[in-house]
This record gives sequence, structure tokens and C-alpha cells, in this order.
Amino acid sequence: MIDPAASSRGDTPRIGDDPRFTELRAAYRRFVFPVTAAFLLWFLAYVLCSAYARDFMATKVVGSINVALVFGLLQFVSTFGIALAYGRFAARRLDPLAAALRSAAASRPIAPAPAPAGRGGDLEVTENQA
Repeated sequence: MIDPAASSRGDTPRIGDDPRFTELRAAYRRFVFPVTAAFLLWFLAYVLCSAYARDFMATKVVGSINVALVFGLLQFVSTFGIALAYGRFAARRLDPLAAALRSAAASRPIAPAPAPAGRGGDLEVTENQA
């Protein structure tokens, strides 16, 4: 957890140091990386079949509908399916973690910003600023 005494010592905790943030990133990656890899392989198979397996892709399924058309339409179906699955996953797993982090960040005291280097922290008023 975030150390509440850290701001009194001057070393403001970062949200990235919170174990819940690490858990949020890990959960996101466990979903996104495998699904992205699977979709890219599926898309690559479609492209390679279109380029090198022309006889297979030209096979009629029903009437004038061939395998290539079915595979092409399945690309859209899989894209929408992945979007729906991610939406459900995010609502179930990611959003509660993000809400907990957001409330923890909102309840943290805000440390004063450090003075700009070389200015000593005092602001000079010149005639042009008046």
C-alpha cells in the first residue's frame, strides 16, 4: 500500500508504487497479449490463404459464396467479439481495481510542487507583468 507518512517526509508516493496498480497492469496484460496474438495469427492465416491457397479460398460454400468471403466476414465477427469480451472483462476485472486506485489517489495529500531550479522560489514582478 501507499505509505501515508511518505508525503510528510517529502518523498511523495507514486501511484505506480501501489501493488494494486501492478495487479491492474498484470490483469490487463493477461487479457490483451494473448488475444492480440491470437487475432494476429488468425488475420495472418487469412492473408496467407488468400495469397497462396487460392484454390481453397475459391471453394464454394453455398451458391456463389466462397471460403474467402466467409473468412473475410469472420474477421469482422472476431473483431466485434473481441471488443465485447474486452468490455466485459474490463467491467468485471479492471474497472474495480482502477476505481480503488482512483479513490486512493484522491484521498492522498497533495505535496507542494518544488520550486523551479535557479529561481529560489520567489517570483519577481516586472513592469511588463503589471
